[in-house]
Amino acid sequence: MKFLVTGVTGQLGYDVVRELQKRGVSDENILAPTSKQMDITNSWEVDRVILNYKPDVIIHCAAYTAVDNAEEDVNNCYNVNVNGTRNIVNAAKTVGAKLIYISTDYVFDGTKDSSENYDIYDKTNPINIYGKTKRMGELITKQYDKHFIVRTSWVFGKNGNNFVKTMLDLAKTKNQLKVISDQYGSPTYTVDLAKLLVDMAYTERYGIYHASNYGYTSWYYFSKYIFSSNNINIDVLPILTQNYKTKAPRPLNSQLSKISLVDNDFDLLPPYEDAVKRYLKELSEKKLTLAKK
Repeated sequence: MKFLVTGVTGQLGYDVVRELQKRGVSDENILAPTSKQMDITNSWEVDRVILNYKPDVIIHCAAYTAVDNAEEDVNNCYNVNVNGTRNIVNAAKTVGAKLIYISTDYVFDGTKDSSENYDIYDKTNPINIYGKTKRMGELITKQYDKHFIVRTSWVFGKNGNNFVKTMLDLAKTKNQLKVISDQYGSPTYTVDLAKLLVDMAYTERYGIYHASNYGYTSWYYFSKYIFSSNNINIDVLPILTQNYKTKAPRPLNSQLSKISLVDNDFDLLPPYEDAVKRYLKELSEKKLTLAKK
C-alpha cells in the first residue's frame, strides 16, 4: 500500500512516518510532504500531489493547533483545519484512498462530571475556536464513507513542543510551579498513537474512535508524575482554571472513553505512566546523540 502523511514536521506526523518505516514500508510507498511541498489550504496543490501519487491511505495529521492563538487568528485556523481538511477529503474521494483524520478532545465542552468519560456517541459542543474548527473538519470527513476519525488528547512526542517538554524546561529555572488541577484528561504519546493509526490503515473498520494512552489524570498530577519520573525535586502547587486565565477556554473534563477501540478489536494504548517513562528515555537518548555531534 501507498501512504500519504500530512503534518510530517509535527509530533504525530513524524512518528507515523517512523512507524511505517519500522514496519518495512518502502520509501517510495511513503509520501510525507511538508507544508512548503503541499499547502493543504491550496486545493490545486493538494489535487496535484494526491492525484499524481494516488495513495491508498491518507493519514491527515496536519492542523492548526495553537489553541490560544486561534482565538485571535481565526481565519488562519479555519483555513487550515476546515478548508485544508476539505481539500484533503475531496482528493481522497477522487483517488479512493482511505482517510484517517486526527481530531481532538476539545470537540467536547467538558461539562460532564470528572467521574465520567466522553464516548463517541456523546454530543459535541466545542467551546474554543480550535475545537470548533476541528469539529467542522470532522463533519466534512464524515461525508466520505472511507473515513476514520480519531480523537486524541494531551499529545506529547519527540518532534515538537508539548506539556512534558514545557514542564522539564520550566524546572531548569523555577523552584516552584503552579499547575491547573481541575482539568482532567488522557495524555497521549505519539509513538503509541502512530502504531494504532497504522493498524487502522490496514483495516476497513471505519468510524469514530477515541485514542489516548490508558488512564486519566489532571494537569497537576501529570506534572508531578513527569517530575518524579525524571528525579526532579520541585514544588508543584495546584491552581484552579478560574484563577489561571487563558485566551481560549478549555474543557474541564475531556476524558475519552476507549470502548470504541475495544468494540472494533483494536489494541488499547499502554498506560500513560509507562508512555512518559519511554518518552523521557527517548528525550535523554536524543540529548546524548546531539552531545556526541
